[in-house]
Amino acid sequence: MIVVRAFIALFVSSLLAAPAVAQDRLVPQSPTQLRLSYAPIVQRVQPAVVNVYAAKAAPRNPMLDDPMFRRFFGVPGKQPEQMLRSLGSGVMVDASGLVVTNNHVIEGADQVKVSLSDKREFEAEIVLKDSRTDLAILRLKDVKEKFTTLDFANSDDALVGDVVIAIGNPFGVGQTVTHGIISALARTQVGITDYQFFIQTDAAINPGNSGGALVDMTGKLVGVNTAIFSRSGGSQGIGFAIPANMVRVVVASAKGGGNAVKRPWLGARLQAVTPEIAETLGLKRPTGALVANVTTGSPSAKAGLKLSDLIVSIDGQVIDDPNAFDYRFATRPLGGTAQVEVLRGGKPLKLAIALETAPDTGRDEIVIKARSPFQGAKVANISPALADELKLDSSIEGVVVTDLPDNAIAANVGFKKGDVIAAVNGQKIGRTGDLDKLASEGARLWRITVIRGGQQLSVVLGG
Repeated sequence: MIVVRAFIALFVSSLLAAPAVAQDRLVPQSPTQLRLSYAPIVQRVQPAVVNVYAAKAAPRNPMLDDPMFRRFFGVPGKQPEQMLRSLGSGVMVDASGLVVTNNHVIEGADQVKVSLSDKREFEAEIVLKDSRTDLAILRLKDVKEKFTTLDFANSDDALVGDVVIAIGNPFGVGQTVTHGIISALARTQVGITDYQFFIQTDAAINPGNSGGALVDMTGKLVGVNTAIFSRSGGSQGIGFAIPANMVRVVVASAKGGGNAVKRPWLGARLQAVTPEIAETLGLKRPTGALVANVTTGSPSAKAGLKLSDLIVSIDGQVIDDPNAFDYRFATRPLGGTAQVEVLRGGKPLKLAIALETAPDTGRDEIVIKARSPFQGAKVANISPALADELKLDSSIEGVVVTDLPDNAIAANVGFKKGDVIAAVNGQKIGRTGDLDKLASEGARLWRITVIRGGQQLSVVLGG
């Protein structure tokens, strides 16, 4: 009875003293409370966390297929195919067998298997890959049962100090549970994906945890573990998770039958506010996202967004930098509008920006097959959707490299994904057909103008 009264007194005092947002967050008050267990939460969510195994054929030296080479160097007959294997974790997000994991876990995989907590294994197909968020969606093959799933938490409700549990398959030892707290929110200087807005946690995360679950004390998915900061390769108490609200967008695209994620298109390029810019604008601190360019005909242009506008909030949520805006805008549902507050000439102004996808017509994507410095590269015309995906200025003229196998000649001479080929031997490249034609004609010297990261480069290569 004394314990009950103490608990009631504690509960009432917490309601009176604590802010409304923290009413359901209590600090342990006794040794008895410290002996409480996370086991009920773990037992409920563990069946929804899976292990992911991916395999792909290792690059093979073509000389090994030459009988004369094998005979001269004494290489035995037909060599067995070597496989590269990776392991990670995943989370069941749909009872029909839909699993979310990290894109880097299954990137380039020829075979993917998923192992459940009860040790059963299933072949899986890749439904959707999204390198911009480092997420991928898998579907179990030939299944006729319903699986345990995790519900999504609203990751915007997470607070620094909240207790979280990480579940995954570190170092391939098997499903493992660790716990800690949310160490920080909105980490934007991690450099892992296009959308830099990570949850940081000190729950032990190691190689193999990638794609695993970070759950809150209600047993809901608050994030998908994706990376660690480590000098040794092991956990040093700094792990990062993709917020559940971003994961939800990727899963929704997969459930909708798409093979690419559909996101709202802003149609504007933003830049960070430096201390110097803040001083020029009369700001007390460098915060917000400064508009550096607006694409004609885009949703932002139609809404009235202008060069040098300073975006300070979206739907009432404060924007500290361009990464924060990118995340907030990308997680808005398509349809309707987003209310964006800007400072223009020091005065606040609200704009309603339509939440619609970027047009993706006229890519005309082709692989250059003719012997040339471009051989093996997949190139495309720059559509608004592609410019948004690759973070290109939509006003750039040329064709962009969208894919580049490691063994392609184009890769060997130094081309990279995202390079824009603007001119070849003095001729401007406007369409993929232009580049394909020039490559087929051949040349002894190739004078190429490339735009990489906004910088124009000129190179000369031999034929």
